[in-house]
Formats: sequence, structure tokens, C-alpha cells
Amino acid sequence: MPGRAGAWLPVSALVAVGVVLPLVGAYPVFLMDVLCFALFAAAFNLLLGFTGLLSFGHAAFFGGAAYACGTALRDWGWPTEAGLLAGVAFAALLGLVMGGLAIRRSGIYFAMITLALAQMLYFVFLQAPFTHGEDGLQEIPRGRLFGLLPLADDLTLYYVVLVIVVAAYLFIARVVSSPFGQVLLAIRDNEARAVSLGYATARIKLLGFVLSAALAGLAGALKTVVLGFASLTDAHWTMSGLVILMVLVGGVGTLVGPLVGALIIIGLEHKIGEIGSFLAKITGISWFSGLGEAVTMVTGLIFIVCVMAFRRGVVGEGIEWWRRRRSGSAP
Repeated sequence: MPGRAGAWLPVSALVAVGVVLPLVGAYPVFLMDVLCFALFAAAFNLLLGFTGLLSFGHAAFFGGAAYACGTALRDWGWPTEAGLLAGVAFAALLGLVMGGLAIRRSGIYFAMITLALAQMLYFVFLQAPFTHGEDGLQEIPRGRLFGLLPLADDLTLYYVVLVIVVAAYLFIARVVSSPFGQVLLAIRDNEARAVSLGYATARIKLLGFVLSAALAGLAGALKTVVLGFASLTDAHWTMSGLVILMVLVGGVGTLVGPLVGALIIIGLEHKIGEIGSFLAKITGISWFSGLGEAVTMVTGLIFIVCVMAFRRGVVGEGIEWWRRRRSGSAP
């Protein structure tokens, strides 16, 4: 069972690596992009991995919070922390509405309802004047944190994002290890038994859905502050598919899996062109030079390999291998 003690090691590693990477030449904006998607994947994993609910509509919370935060910062002149809170509040409220409608169903029906509701919201964003349609919200200011810390510098903003993501990760670990989190796991494993024990499973699942939506909204709002724009891509159904891929590749139901999955997928999307050029150079096959344009094909191939060879994801398989090794060496 996951607990707070098991969360300290990956958090310590994340902080140590996160502090050092910009100092050795890593690009802060790329690192912040990875951190935002890692938080998004961790939020989705709270719903799928620890509650057993597969949502195809989490892009609505990610993109909706991005628009809410961007509007608050650019058009209303709110401070940065208030803009982030506006994005989280919008995502939580949207999660309450969508969850209230979808939670009455389970399995594929639940997934399809979340997808339908998210696509309805996508078309609202497409037509609404405040989103500027396909152009999106541009030139969103970063501002100052609490009116004191200037966030225009990439390195300063990076460390702020790192602190927020680590705090959110610890919050997720605390939720999972709490009595509420154990009830979520019980619902995931055997909902009928949880009902027989007297738990109001519908309300508990709704609360888990809202928590997941709020954290996904925090990720979307952070991404808006980092990149300075919010676009329809953030709210499209393909974004929901991307976060599902991250969680499955990293390891469903593990605390570290979403972080690893986000690093693999986002890292590939940013570096696939360089990898293709390198392969074309050493093999002499010119086809590899255009690999950057076929990033979806590469991520799809990774998904197939993961499903066929790593059913538990990269981290999940590593944990299972360690358990087998320990049990095999035990007397």
C-alpha cells in the first residue's frame, strides 16, 4: 500500500535532480513543461490508478483552467497567485458538474460521458469570444508572486514551479495514504464490498473526481503562466489521450509512474527531431530525418510496446521485479 514514507524517497530524488538540472545546462522552460505534465499525469492517476475510474475528459480541466488563469492574468489584471487559484477553482467547479453527471455510470459508459462533456466544452471554447478561438490567449503576463518575486526570469519561475509540483505530489501521497485514500482503493478493488460496509461510494468517487480535476487544473494554470499562452490544444480530446498514455507508460497506481511517464513522452516530443537526425546520420537512412514530424507514430509505438511488454508500466514492472527478487532471495 502506498504511504507517506514511500513518497519521501522519490520526492527527495525529484528535488535533488530538479535543483541541479538547470545548473548543468538544462533548458528551464522544457523542464517546467515536463513538471506541468507530470502534475497533470499524477492528477489523472489519482482518479484512474487509485479510484479505478477511466476519464477521457481530463483535457477539459487542464484546458479550462488554462483559459481561466490566462483571462484572470491578462484581461482582469489579477496577481499570479490569484490567477492560479482561479484556474484551480474553475477546474474544481467543472469537475463537480461533470462528475455529478458521469459518476452515476461506470466502465465504458463513464468514460464516454466524460469524453462527450469535454468535447462540448471544447466547442464552447472554440466559439467563445474571450478565448479568441483558434488564435488562443496570447501574451499572458507572468507577473510577480505575492507582489515580491519577479517571475519573468525563467530560472526563478522554474524553482517556483518545482516547489508547487513537489507540494502537489506530497498532497496526492497524503490523500492516498489517508483513510479517505484507502476507501478509494477499496472502491477500486471491490465497490460492492465497500457499499456493503456502509460507505457512500458515489459521494466518495465524486470527491476523488473533483480532487483530480482541481489538480489537473493547477497543472493547466501553471503551464499557461510558463508559456504565456492558452490554446485549444490544451482542451482537445487528444490531450486526454496524451495523459492516459503518460500514466500507462509510467505505471498506473504508482506514485512515481506518472512522473516517469511524463518525462518519457514529453521528452520524446521535444527531442524526437534530434534523435531522428542522429539515427539518419549513423544509419544513412534519410527517412529518420523526418521522424520529428511523425511523433504521434513514435508515441503510438511506445504505447504498443508498453502494453505488450510492460503491462504495469515502467515503474510498475520495476516494482514487481524488485518484489520477485526479494521474495526469491528470502529464506
